[in-house]
Amino acid sequence: MNKIRRYRESEIEQLAEILRNDGTVSVPTDTVYGVCARMDSLTAQENLRELKHRPETKAFPIMCSDLEQIQSVAETDARSEKLIQALMPGPVTLILKKKEGIPDYVNGGMATLAIRMATSEAVRKLISAVGCPLFMTSANQSGEPVCTSLDEIERSCQGLGGMLEGTVTFGKASTIIDCSQAEIKILRPGPIGMEEIESAIQK
Repeated sequence: MNKIRRYRESEIEQLAEILRNDGTVSVPTDTVYGVCARMDSLTAQENLRELKHRPETKAFPIMCSDLEQIQSVAETDARSEKLIQALMPGPVTLILKKKEGIPDYVNGGMATLAIRMATSEAVRKLISAVGCPLFMTSANQSGEPVCTSLDEIERSCQGLGGMLEGTVTFGKASTIIDCSQAEIKILRPGPIGMEEIESAIQK
């Protein structure tokens, strides 16, 4: 088994360089360890898919650094902006309509994107250094349990260009909220419940 280099938060620029060259890296998020690749490259997406053995039919969630970056790839309205302001960054994924001009490969030609916001300063810095949102998905082989340590990631995801050190807090996948229809729906329960969602919208 090849050893995968581990990087500290002070070495974000080196991880960004791996991503800019279409490579894949693992990072801690607030929910689980994730593996990522840059969004603006089909080659990078294919490398991430190969790393996870993820089927072509499953689109990758997108992680953005802030509201402005979310609005560069997805359509937001007053309701979704309230949710972004109240719940992000946090353990939520919003399903939003894809902005015109975003290439079909990004999400398999679907009309929507699954959007998260960077939940740590380190991941925010990484996205800023790469210069575009990242495809972000859990660190594991598709269909297998999520890795809970860097040692597990190293065993499961051979081929990674590097791993960012750090810990995860929730250890539970994010709540997925569909904001693309007239009525808001929770597609996957997680740390944020409907009560919090409704309270955010009513503010």
